[in-house]
Amino acid sequence: MSLFLRVFAGLALLGLIGCGASVDSGPDSSPEAVARAAYQHDGPPAITLYTMINNRSKAGAHSSLMINGSQRVIFDPAGTVRLSAVPERGDVLYGVTPSVADFYARAHARETYHVVIQRIEVSPAVAEQALSLAMSNGRVGSARCTVSTSGLLRQLPGFESIRSTWFPKNLMNQVEDLPGVTTTRLSENDDDDKSVAIAKFEMVIDPD
Repeated sequence: MSLFLRVFAGLALLGLIGCGASVDSGPDSSPEAVARAAYQHDGPPAITLYTMINNRSKAGAHSSLMINGSQRVIFDPAGTVRLSAVPERGDVLYGVTPSVADFYARAHARETYHVVIQRIEVSPAVAEQALSLAMSNGRVGSARCTVSTSGLLRQLPGFESIRSTWFPKNLMNQVEDLPGVTTTRLSENDDDDKSVAIAKFEMVIDPD
């Protein structure tokens, strides 16, 4: 294959997969900052898959996981939503309070994208295993959000049927077939630029 065709094929695959280059969030937050931010949600242990869908092309654009165990985090591989008040280390967002969780979903739902949210309650042991896998995974390269997310899920008891995939909608459809999943869809008409929503939320949590 010629160099031109290899480059073209790579760009085409990236467009289909989504998960563009992650934001330059600088160095990882310190272990101390991560420990201070730890948030325990009082709901049952659960794993929630977020899938961002392009409203125009109907293609999947991004995959990420919210894990609720001994603390609640979001594994956001190659993600682009980062907040100054939410420590991030190795593509894991810590301190996922109800307001942060709500903002995270709404920041992705805008005029050009909607979010499919699939939640499955799991045992405490499975939730802790998911937390351990997310925290030890490390930063994820561009376009690898779904292959990283599916790779994490398929290591968990009850998720053995999940096959490795690069495509967000493929993973979403696989999770839909799992027992006990509840699915909601979030659509909004916000500006396509996520930085606008991020800036507004930053003002709310840090008005000074």
